[in-house]
Formats: sequence, structure tokens, C-alpha cells
Amino acid sequence: MTALWTSQDAAAATGGHNSGGAWQANGVSIDSRTVAAGDLFVALAGPKFDGHDFVAGALARGSAAAVVAKQPAKVDAQANLLLVADTQTALEALGGAARARARGRIIAITGSVGKTGTKEALKTVLAAQARAFASSGSLNNHWGVPLSLSRMPADSDYGIFELGMNHPGEINALTRMVRPHVAVITTIEPAHLGFFPSVEAIADAKAEIFRGVERGGAAILNRDNPHYARLAKAAHDCGIADVIGFGAHREAAVRLIDCALRDNDSTVSAKVMGEAIDYTIGIAGKHWIMNSLAVLAAVRAAGGDIRAAAMALAKLAPLSGRGERHRVAIAGGAFTLIDESYNASPASMRAAFAVLGGTKPEAAGRRVAVLGDMLELGAESQRLHAALAAPLIDCGADLVFTLGDEMRALDKALPTAKRGGHASSIGDLALLLGERLHAGDVVTVKGSHGSKLYELVANLLASPSAKSEPATSKARA
Repeated sequence: MTALWTSQDAAAATGGHNSGGAWQANGVSIDSRTVAAGDLFVALAGPKFDGHDFVAGALARGSAAAVVAKQPAKVDAQANLLLVADTQTALEALGGAARARARGRIIAITGSVGKTGTKEALKTVLAAQARAFASSGSLNNHWGVPLSLSRMPADSDYGIFELGMNHPGEINALTRMVRPHVAVITTIEPAHLGFFPSVEAIADAKAEIFRGVERGGAAILNRDNPHYARLAKAAHDCGIADVIGFGAHREAAVRLIDCALRDNDSTVSAKVMGEAIDYTIGIAGKHWIMNSLAVLAAVRAAGGDIRAAAMALAKLAPLSGRGERHRVAIAGGAFTLIDESYNASPASMRAAFAVLGGTKPEAAGRRVAVLGDMLELGAESQRLHAALAAPLIDCGADLVFTLGDEMRALDKALPTAKRGGHASSIGDLALLLGERLHAGDVVTVKGSHGSKLYELVANLLASPSAKSEPATSKARA
């Protein structure tokens, strides 16, 4: 197998100097806790930790070499070290060199919601056709993107990268690193409003992705979103002629014709550039149907096989914290847990409620929502939290439990009969649920990452009887 990086290549890319002997690395890591044998460890210096303090441990775990800006403690001077002026700059240089040697088609994805899911779906469908590489997890920031680029094998036919932001200018820097052939914006919603004066300003910040698009590239945009025209103009202003809209809109080039929603999957009829395609998505939810249209549009723009991609969508499975289902034992039987605890925004909350509404409880079970604060919403936070009451009522939620200061607004906006209880801590919330959950319930848990509802999920799944649900389809309620 061809090495991802050799000592000579890494030195040339970063302008650094190697000590020790020649080495080869098959991966790149910035976390000594998860570094694998044969990885190149980059010792980043952050506000809380300095990676140089962990170089000795990384080398002991089998790291091929370490990128450092100074001699680490407890490390022999003749160890395999690549000495550079600054390790963050070196990581960016590695990413830039990996992008420069790439010969495949590069796809970059941003948006207020749906970035990671769309990225993972693209990886699934393109890997069934060719050598496809995608960034891991949600590595979408100033260190995650160059790290992901540095991990991309040179012979990849496709490279798929997620770009995130919560301030203006951040995507501009990231897209110029990635230099995509295809830029996808999933949708624009009021996320991170605490850092922006308006949703239009969020759209403009997301549109920075077009500034890095290669000549002759394409933009994939949500035709149903009210900011479509604004984004399309931004793409054209950056010299992008090929703008492909997806959605239910009659002018969408990748258009939803019909769909059927079920507990664990969905069937879709669509037209892709006028060609009729029917397919199944292995995950429940209307938002996944919209994601799938973006995926097919991106595959088309990247030169892939659209029909093969549509067939491969049946292989999708929910991601951890993003719709994964579990059965949790309880007195008298079990309840179904839908884990949406990874993150939250008003749009993703509504999508989760729709899935909850489409899932039929068992016997005398109820639809239950357990919700934590949505963060970074600024002055609009109270209003946006309270506004969740209407979609919760519409989806048929029977009980709603809330956690955190911001969620008090929702608790007050709900009808008394639907208030399950409000808590200020994960422990108090767990006690409430322990008292009020029944066998047969369907329970959706969702909140921003900072609300730490993943700790509640972990506690619920600690039961020896808890297990993931099989991916079988049931008739929609």
C-alpha cells in the first residue's frame, strides 16, 4: 500500500526539518488518545492543552512521527520528529499539499442543518462506485478541515468535505483550502443567530463556499428555501454557471415528485434533470428525503452514476445522535428511544418532531419529546424556543420534557396537559423520566450539544437490556 505521507513529502509540504530516520505514515492524528500505529501525530497547541505534552505518549502508541514546533518533554532528540515553525500552519500545509496532489472530484458541503448527514450519504453512494474519501464525523472547522484534507489518499476518485461556521469569514478560509468542484448548501435556517444580525447574513456567510469553487464547478442549492435566489446570485457572482436546485419546487432540477414516510425508511419518486427515478432511503424522515435530493444533485454534478447512487441510498443507517433508534427496557416492557442528542436548531427540531409524529407508539404508549436548549440563538432565543410548541402539537406529541434556561419558554408555551416537566440538570431530568415513561412510548431526545443530553441517552442505554432497533419498516401511523 502506498504511504499517505513519507518523511520527505511531509517535510516538503510544511517546510519542516526531520530528525531521526526516514518514516512513512498511513494516517494523520491530532489526538494522542486515539492515535493509531503508523499515524503522523500533529502536536497542536490550543487554549486548554498543548499537543507537545502528549508527543511521548503518541510515539509510545506507535505513531510513525510527530510534527512539533519545539522539542517535546521526555522525547529523545533522535526520535522521528518533523520540526516546523507552527504546527497549525503545518497542518494546513499538509492539507494544501494533499489537495494539490488530488486528481479526483472534490465536493464541499455546508448549510444550517444536514451537513454531516448529507456528507455521510454522499460517501455511502459514491463509495459503491469508486474510491471515495470523506471527512470523519463533524471535522468542519479551522483544524478539522485541514486534518481531513491531509488524510485524503492521493488516488481518491472523490473527496467529500464538510465546512462549518458560526462567524462570518470562516467558510471563506475553509473553501479556499478545499477548492471544491461541487459546492452544496443544504439549507439556510436561523442557526447561530447569536453571531449574526439576520438570517440573510447567515445565507451570505454560507455563500462564502462559492469563493473556493474550481473553474467550471457547480453549486447545489435548496430550491425550496426562501434564500435560494440570494444564494444563486452569489454563486453566479463567483463565476459559477452551473447552479442546480433541488426540492419540491416545480423549477427544481432535482425534483421531489412523491414520497411515502415510514417508521424506519422512506420511498421516493423524483426527477433528476428530467429523468424519473424511484428509490428507498434507509432512514426515516422528510428531512432525509430532501438530503437525498441534494446527494443525487451532487453526484450528477461530480460525474457519478445517478441511478447507482439512488439504489445505494437504501444502505443508509442513522448516525449516532442523529436519529439512531434503541429499545430500552422498562417496567412492563420497553420504550423506543430516538437519539437526536448530537445538536439542535429550530429547523432540526421540527424535522425530529415530524419523525416522532410518524412513529406509532405501541399499545398504550405515547409520543414523548425530551428537549434541551438550542444554543447560539441570541436575542431571538426565547421566541424561537416558544415557537416549538406549535410543531410539537401538530406532530401529536403527548408529553414534552424540557431542560435548561432557554427551554423554559417552550415549557410555558405548551398546553398544561403536554407539560411533562422542566428540569435544570440532567440528573433531575432523568428522575422525571424515570417516574413518567411507560412501556410502549416513543421518546425523542434532542438538544444542542452544549445541553449534554447525550449524557442522558448514555444513562438510558446503560441498561443491559437496551439495544438498537433492527432496520425494518413498519406502516406509518
